[in-house]
Amino acid sequence: MFIEDVVDVLEAQNLSEVILVGHSFGGLTLAGAADRVPQRIRQLVFLDAVVLSDGETVFSRLAPEIVAARTKQALETSGGLTIPVPPANAFGVFEAEQVALLERHCTPHPLKAFNDPIALKGPPGGALPKVYIQCVDPVYAPLQSSRDFVKSQQGWAWDEIATGHDAMVSAPGALAEKLLAFV
Repeated sequence: MFIEDVVDVLEAQNLSEVILVGHSFGGLTLAGAADRVPQRIRQLVFLDAVVLSDGETVFSRLAPEIVAARTKQALETSGGLTIPVPPANAFGVFEAEQVALLERHCTPHPLKAFNDPIALKGPPGGALPKVYIQCVDPVYAPLQSSRDFVKSQQGWAWDEIATGHDAMVSAPGALAEKLLAFV
């Protein structure tokens, strides 16, 4: 569904030379869109994102204890439909105003999306230019297997930003500078 929405916008608006940025779970959307309409995309930016290969699920990339905890939370809070929003500090957001922003706007995430396998014809991002930007202060540990995967692949650039997982909230200026380098 997420992938289809991005592909639909790219095609309906007849966009090309697009720089797509996917944060966290949005890495799946990036990979899926790149797999379906690579001719419309110039650059992929995986911002502290999940990266999966064909047939993998988000839960297949997470430690078993994290999967068990998230599944339990979903069962206890929504009968298994959604995973509740984690506290802002889990994502390295500590300033009161930023925490309030996240608490106002974040919504639970569908549990099914963590179990659905991604369907890709080729490797994540294909032959497109791609960079992984890791948020390193603090590091969001659940994404380590995605980072390890990216580092083992050819054709990926690597960058870091000294902020927590939600860089667009905790360091928007520094993130904007990094992203403008791709324009």
